[in-house]
Amino acid sequence: MTELRVGLIGAGGIAGVHIAGWQQLGAMITVYSRSGAEHLVRDYGVAEAGSLEELLAASDVVSILTPTTTHHEYAMAAIAAGKDVMCEKPLAETAVRAAEIANAAEAAGVRLFPAHVVRFFPEYAAAKDHLEQGLLGAPQVVRLSRASAAPASGSWFFSEESAGGIIRDQMIHDLDQARWLAGEIVSVEAVQDPPTVDGVVPRPVTAKVFLTHESGAVSFLRGQWGPDSMLFHTSIAMEGDAGTWHFPPLNGADSPADEDLAGGKAGGLLPVQSPADSPYTLQIAEFAQARAGGAPSPVSPYDGVMAVALAEAAYASIAAGGTVEFSADRVAALLHF
Repeated sequence: MTELRVGLIGAGGIAGVHIAGWQQLGAMITVYSRSGAEHLVRDYGVAEAGSLEELLAASDVVSILTPTTTHHEYAMAAIAAGKDVMCEKPLAETAVRAAEIANAAEAAGVRLFPAHVVRFFPEYAAAKDHLEQGLLGAPQVVRLSRASAAPASGSWFFSEESAGGIIRDQMIHDLDQARWLAGEIVSVEAVQDPPTVDGVVPRPVTAKVFLTHESGAVSFLRGQWGPDSMLFHTSIAMEGDAGTWHFPPLNGADSPADEDLAGGKAGGLLPVQSPADSPYTLQIAEFAQARAGGAPSPVSPYDGVMAVALAEAAYASIAAGGTVEFSADRVAALLHF
């Protein structure tokens, strides 16, 4: 069997869990980063490419782990070289540019996998299973929260003009989750406190997004970038017409509380995990399996484009000061397949 060659673009904090995931599959890994990848070569024993062209020549699959505004550039280059692409969320800074990536991949006959890793966390997968098995009935209310220490001050994450912002970067996980669990969305309302000033998001910051689904279900999302000491934590609660699902368990309470969240390490942006059972490893394995067998990917290009469109709608709501309509059909029309 031919060894899978994987090229990673980007050497930031997320690179380690991706490398560990691919190494679980026995892949040969090469990394390219404009800022250098010596620490990854030292810590993981991977190869380093001196240029993007060198990386593409050494790869069958390209995984893009760079800031959002570079995703389009790198994805289009990889697709033009005939490489399958895995791209960290969000797929691009706008739905139009995300759709351009998806359309290019389809036209070139290569695979595109948007890396919405939260679908592979066991708690969220279990919630989806409960719905699909009919244990909750039709979903009526979904509540999702996500919080962590804020990224470093002055980084691109805080520039909405550079495709940053808590909704586009952090809460896009739960925008995808809400749609995955409760279906397509018809309206979006969002608020942020404190507000963005001159395109710069404050630190710390909290945002809330309220979604109405085609089915009539509603989703309530809360995201927070907090102080450096904040533990990474998330929660999920679903109410259907036949039952409820909560993570973490409520311990007798009537509703989930921010104090009852799944935790991680202080100051971390990611939960604590081991390589073998990491959701990042599961996501990579699912993609590799779909790629090898020609099956649909667990997260489709359509899913990736739709999540970006929902984040755009949330920012449009903040700018308008109220609810905005959302049309899945208009977003789907951006895709030419």
